[in-house]
Amino acid sequence: MTLCFKNAAILIAPLALIACNAAETAQAQATPPETETASNTKTGALPTLEYEKITLENGLDVIFHVDRSDPVVAIDLAAHVGSGREVPGKTGFAHLFEHLLFLDSENLGYGGLDEMNTRIGGEGTNGFTTNDMTQYFQAVPKDGLEKIIWAEADKLGWFINTVNQNVIDREKQVVKNEKRQRVDNQPYGHNLYVIGKAIYPEGHPYNHQVIGSLEDLENATLEDTKEFFAKWYKPDNVTVTIAGDFDMDEAQSLVKKYFGEIPAGDPTPKITAQPVKLEETKIFFHEDNFATVPQLTMAWPAVPEYHPDSYALNILLDYLTEGKQAPMNEVLIDEEQLTTGVGGFNYTKEIAGELYIFISPKAGEDTDDLLPAIQSAFARFEENGIPEKALQRIKTEAEVAVYDEVQSALGKAIALGEYNVFKGDPGFFTTDVERLREVSAEDVMDVYNRYIKDQPYVATSFVPMGQLDLALEGAQKAEVVEEVVVQGAEKDVAYDPDARIFEPSPSSFDRTVEPPFGDSYTLPSPQIWHADGENGLTMFGIQSDEVPLIEFSLDFDAGKNRAPLSTPGLAAFTGDMLLKGAGDYDTAAFEEALGELGSEFSVSTGDQFTTISGKTLARNLPETVALLSNIINAPAFDETEFETLRENYAQNAVASLANPNFVALRESDKLAYAEETPLATAGSGSEDQVRAITLDAVKVFHSKYYDVSTAKLNIVGDFEAGQAETLFGNIADPVEVSAEPKPLPKLKPVDETTVYFYNIPEAKQSVIRMERPALPVTDPDYAKLEALNFPLGGIYTSKLNTTLRVDKGYTYGIRSYANGNATDGTFGVQTSVRTNATKESLELIRDILKDHAEGMESEELSETKDALLRGQALKNETLGDKLRLVQEISRNGLPDDINAQNMERVKAMPLTDAKALMSDYIRPDAMRVVVVGDASSQAERLNDLGFGDAVLLNGETE
Repeated sequence: MTLCFKNAAILIAPLALIACNAAETAQAQATPPETETASNTKTGALPTLEYEKITLENGLDVIFHVDRSDPVVAIDLAAHVGSGREVPGKTGFAHLFEHLLFLDSENLGYGGLDEMNTRIGGEGTNGFTTNDMTQYFQAVPKDGLEKIIWAEADKLGWFINTVNQNVIDREKQVVKNEKRQRVDNQPYGHNLYVIGKAIYPEGHPYNHQVIGSLEDLENATLEDTKEFFAKWYKPDNVTVTIAGDFDMDEAQSLVKKYFGEIPAGDPTPKITAQPVKLEETKIFFHEDNFATVPQLTMAWPAVPEYHPDSYALNILLDYLTEGKQAPMNEVLIDEEQLTTGVGGFNYTKEIAGELYIFISPKAGEDTDDLLPAIQSAFARFEENGIPEKALQRIKTEAEVAVYDEVQSALGKAIALGEYNVFKGDPGFFTTDVERLREVSAEDVMDVYNRYIKDQPYVATSFVPMGQLDLALEGAQKAEVVEEVVVQGAEKDVAYDPDARIFEPSPSSFDRTVEPPFGDSYTLPSPQIWHADGENGLTMFGIQSDEVPLIEFSLDFDAGKNRAPLSTPGLAAFTGDMLLKGAGDYDTAAFEEALGELGSEFSVSTGDQFTTISGKTLARNLPETVALLSNIINAPAFDETEFETLRENYAQNAVASLANPNFVALRESDKLAYAEETPLATAGSGSEDQVRAITLDAVKVFHSKYYDVSTAKLNIVGDFEAGQAETLFGNIADPVEVSAEPKPLPKLKPVDETTVYFYNIPEAKQSVIRMERPALPVTDPDYAKLEALNFPLGGIYTSKLNTTLRVDKGYTYGIRSYANGNATDGTFGVQTSVRTNATKESLELIRDILKDHAEGMESEELSETKDALLRGQALKNETLGDKLRLVQEISRNGLPDDINAQNMERVKAMPLTDAKALMSDYIRPDAMRVVVVGDASSQAERLNDLGFGDAVLLNGETE
């Protein structure tokens, strides 16, 4: 479970997917400079990640991996310190540091790191913190190599003097907002906190959560902060990895120049494994203010990462809970019909680990009723073990996961660095996978018997407020610290530049001068492949043989817009039924056939299209397309599967009401359209609307709208054009009578701003969603509007994020956006803010939008253009990037060179046109504003914004 905290982007390295991230300690030794050249042993079809590793005199390990597939370089700085190295009373420091190291350094200046990354076309500096490590990374066009090495070295060696109490106090507010957003304002948000306290004794490094406590964060002092940095942020406790298109000699020379004179410091203390054992089962309950259905969690102490048993435990938890034939699913979902979903995983960390199973009974049903069925599922596993086919399926899926995570230079940098931190060996990448491949069925049964069967565990039952009768019998009340939100209790901490006083750290050269760009490069332009199948299928693709993978999507004109008003979820429901057996396969057999190939299918339904997405090893494309043909031509539409899926949809309709972000989307969609349309209903509708869907309706919907003659294939990766044309051109026949095209409904005009408030009592944050109609993606001005939004709310250094997060500490993050389809578009703003800063946040958003639209100057417009143009180097690096480009072209009827055309339009845009465009679409005086939060304390305060009285959407404020 990797937690990513800066920009809310989850990045998980390959080892996290293969063996659930964390490691045995591998202490780096401070040695004289030396170079080690190595490469991964190629096992089967596994990728080879060749690298060079050097250790500087100060103990810093540096890894280099050359990848010339794209003009991109990435750097990763991995510090071997996470929450597990904190002490009681000072929790959350590792994560707080993850935030602080992005803010300032002596030579880049306050905010200089993010500003530089944006200016040189980077994808954004980011980072994440776990129990055991903290990583910082960025990717940029290749000519920015020296700049990012300079910047990351400044972070490690020329940072701590810039930290003062003003900086700490301001960033505390950001971290506390993150905790509110991720934990306090979410259903079941406190669950892992309760389990951690129960499994690990006081004083154990894993007794507390990564994010820490609000009280400890509030008490953090400047002295505490400097002491923490001095102890853990030393060269011998850090690994730097550089991956991408660079010259090896140049990169090594630059690393020695910028990192080499950082002092070594005292040797970093080692950490050893500290597994725990429960003496008895512990059971807890908690009344959850946000939950609408109960949740049962069972957790067992287990083993650290890379422990010999960890690989079999990964497979055990996967087999028990994933897929139609998983024992938990067979018993609890299909036979007993007690739930609609089961989850579980092996959470391995550096010095200990846990096994988890999560199950929610249906709304209003008792968590106690789940326990006998769980024991029945375990008994079934004890009797039958894991079938050889299932074992091989899980291993093959792990192989595909490896390829996925090393497609980008950044993914490779993170993976190599992480293995070096925990194993002292970047090449352990291959060993890790090999160990997983060696697991036998006997190994899986053995770890079950030793870690789960008859072993004490921790169980939690989180139940909706006022429904204590649904909690586990005999459970004791969990001790959960709930923040009391008081208006005016937290004072704004303004940035004080006068507090930024320090004695510059010595250096042998002038580090205040930003290095120049490197040599120029040619930006490759992807060639779009086109073909038309004999069945009328239109095909678009990009060929790339960098990894032996293929990704594709098949778009049918069967989106939500086609669904009846009474059952808006019919389109999505029909799509999901396609994966419930087809041809001669029932659901279990179909999953097994896919798994043996290492292939996967998923179905998603948007406003206009239902999309069947696929991923496969290149060598298995024919067999994968044969399975795809089955689900298009001969879906089973089994009645039992239909009933099970409908129950799942119904329970999700209830559970989604617990998510404040979904509630904001639902209320906004209700208000968005000028005509009656299923698109005005978020998700799949209410529980009653879901239960009104019939199997006959599903069959009719499929027969009318799954027509290959109006469908579009998007394919990228290591495919041969002739083979793809033949395979997909014969995948299905057109339907006898094609459905007439159905245009998407028009959005309702917004002439003036109205504020709508949806009440969730005692909410710790207010979710804000602001929207107005804008431009379709087919409009020549669409790319210009996207560009103009870039400095407003499209990046971390945006005006909105800088003000509300960095300067004010009101939010963990805020974004604005321009979205569009072929016929319509939207401009919007989304965020979650501290409850007692709701009005103040809306005032700032209003003023920032107005000032941006009216006050942009030529210099800002020129800087925006330069950043966007340089950033094109990173836009087509992975198969996912390439697939998104092809989809945009095919779905919207755009030319193959749309990116080049759009960049030319942006380059040619004068300031007068920019201001005119913003005056039409970036209008704080004409937006639909939906706020979801605590109405009793906040709703009336919003009446003073100048937009009239807030409209209450669900009752009174009291």
